[in-house]
Amino acid sequence: MFPAIPEDLSLQLLLNQHWRNAALDFVLPLFSLRAPLFVILAGLLVWRSALRGKTQVAYFLLLALAMGATDLGTNVAKHAVGRVRPQHAVAGTYRQESGQWVRLPADHVPDRERGTSFPSAHAANSMALAVLAMCLWPKLRRGLWALPLVVGWSRVYLGKHYPLDVAAGWLLGALVGWLFWLGWKRLAPRLKMPTLPDDIYRPVLR
Repeated sequence: MFPAIPEDLSLQLLLNQHWRNAALDFVLPLFSLRAPLFVILAGLLVWRSALRGKTQVAYFLLLALAMGATDLGTNVAKHAVGRVRPQHAVAGTYRQESGQWVRLPADHVPDRERGTSFPSAHAANSMALAVLAMCLWPKLRRGLWALPLVVGWSRVYLGKHYPLDVAAGWLLGALVGWLFWLGWKRLAPRLKMPTLPDDIYRPVLR
């Protein structure tokens, strides 16, 4: 069993049970959905390919590989640690079932010995994506850093993770994203490709 940390539990209670309102109930679950993210990435790939050429596929493939490696790493860690999710362990936790908000009863007794809470894959994947994307497209550094923060918040709000799970996911994702960036800087010259996508010039297709 994962040892209980008072500060972690206190912050989980604050973010999941106390800091709630109707607007957050609607907005935050959207940041835990992966489908919209992949739709956005696909749209950006089409747009960037039209703007800079088909070689842009390589940069988006790099993003996908980084997220895949991060997801694999978190799954290995989850099964090794076996921490039970708060939605199954903490009395009073809010969670969603079939799109509706429900709450664990105040007298809930944990009935699981193992789970897949630590670390958060959503937090890790979003951080790996953000770190690598900000390295490839430096102009994104002004705002993209907020993506993993909101994704992590959404996971606690939904009762899926403790804050410590999210923090561990962020660290893992940042490490993987940075390692992929370092690897790409060495590989790109060998492939005779610019390290940064914006170093490729092609007029906008009319």
